[in-house]
Amino acid sequence: MTSSFTSPMTAIADQALGLDIDTAPAAPAADSVETAGSGFAALGLSSEIVSALMAAGYVKPTPVQERAIPAAIAGRDLLVSSPTGSGKTAAFMLPAIERFAQLQKTKTAEPREAAGERRPRRGPPVAQPSLLVLTPTRELAMQVTTAASTYGKHLRRLRTVSILGGVAYGQQLTLLAKNPEILVATPGRLLDHLERGRIDLSQLQILVIDEADRMLDMGFIEDIETIVAATPATRQTMFFSATLDGKIGSLTNRLLRNPERIEIEHRPESRDNIAQAIHYVDDRDHKDRLLEHLLRDTALDQAIVFTATKSEADQLAGRLADAGFASAALHGDLPQGARNRTIRALRERRVRVLVATDVAARGIDIPGVTHVFNYDLPKFAEDYVHRIGRTGRAGRTGTAVSLVNHAEFGALKRIERFVRTTLPVNVVVGFEPRKAPPTNNRGGFGGRGRPGSSSAPRRFGSNANGGARSGSGSYSHGEGRGAPGGRPNGGSRDGYQGRRGDSARGGARRSS
Repeated sequence: MTSSFTSPMTAIADQALGLDIDTAPAAPAADSVETAGSGFAALGLSSEIVSALMAAGYVKPTPVQERAIPAAIAGRDLLVSSPTGSGKTAAFMLPAIERFAQLQKTKTAEPREAAGERRPRRGPPVAQPSLLVLTPTRELAMQVTTAASTYGKHLRRLRTVSILGGVAYGQQLTLLAKNPEILVATPGRLLDHLERGRIDLSQLQILVIDEADRMLDMGFIEDIETIVAATPATRQTMFFSATLDGKIGSLTNRLLRNPERIEIEHRPESRDNIAQAIHYVDDRDHKDRLLEHLLRDTALDQAIVFTATKSEADQLAGRLADAGFASAALHGDLPQGARNRTIRALRERRVRVLVATDVAARGIDIPGVTHVFNYDLPKFAEDYVHRIGRTGRAGRTGTAVSLVNHAEFGALKRIERFVRTTLPVNVVVGFEPRKAPPTNNRGGFGGRGRPGSSSAPRRFGSNANGGARSGSGSYSHGEGRGAPGGRPNGGSRDGYQGRRGDSARGGARRSS
């Protein structure tokens, strides 16, 4: 009998959050099924896994999958640079699941294990996973969990569990008692369970660190080293990162053994269906007044407004609610249940304006989002692409507007270099900046930037004096800020509050 165990977080990812995995393909055409089977089978994957991929609509391996999967199956440590959307989740998860498939075939002579029984243990149950995937955020952890369940659905006794902040400890202890083979975790909560003796990494076979550069930027380097120290030296280790320079290089030199280096060139996605523009603002008051005006555009259905900090997201959501917009905040300090309810309210159109940090920049797929506003420009140019990708989904058109203070001009130039597009400057009559904006029509990028666009004012919102399209009142998640287990609140590192030492060790860390 074929079965698989999936944590409740998988259902949350699919139903409540509407997350889209970066490896999820379109359904294959009838004449592509043979290509799908032969393409993935040629990489060394078993028929059970290839069948699951075909059922999920995978047509052919991506470049990073073609290079990483055979090397990982061969047992090599990997150091991979690959942009989001290139299929990296499958690149590390498929070879790991292939190892489990081969292991199952060699254990048919063990009757107790074949019957699915566990050896008795004394004391509280301790999980001993074979594969550990570390991710910087909860949302990414849930995406990886969903992918693992999809790829391994035809394998017996392959259990996948998410361990992340914002979920009750009791629920996680119940999941860990199943002794899952695959553990997907954020560093902070994983360390909690390690300290409590509920997880034992001494039998770990494969360690994957996903978005390693983002983890180091968020201040997780000490946590990563502590976790790695609890694993056996014989493990296989795979690093996936957008860049392989700087701190990543020094860390991988210590943790990887003769790794195979794989670099996939970033190719900016075409965003021709998204009208992008910038508006220069003088100060915060000017930015607030202009944003409120733009949110009253009759063409706007639902919008996501991105801020740089969690406190700013809360404050701006409150100001917009006072102005008559049905608004809510979403960021890493909210308990997972509150985050799920906020996204559900957005999907059900009870929230028309979501004010969020970059926790919402990846994975949220809400068809009604017609507009994205960058209240603050992102720290990383790549995040600009993720943010504006929340609109214009599934072939629809969308609008992305950045409100740029003159001090952010350097960040704007980095974004334009990254997307290879000169973003046009728009001016709303009555909201002109007092200070003349920098010359933005520099050329050399191509794309949507048009000569003269920086000097031709045009009215963005057609409903200058109309009522708030987004409705009135505000949506409240109704959650307190208490930390799990009654711990005092601390700085958030992996999107949950109150892990011991978070404030002391993560004071300047920026998590979303």
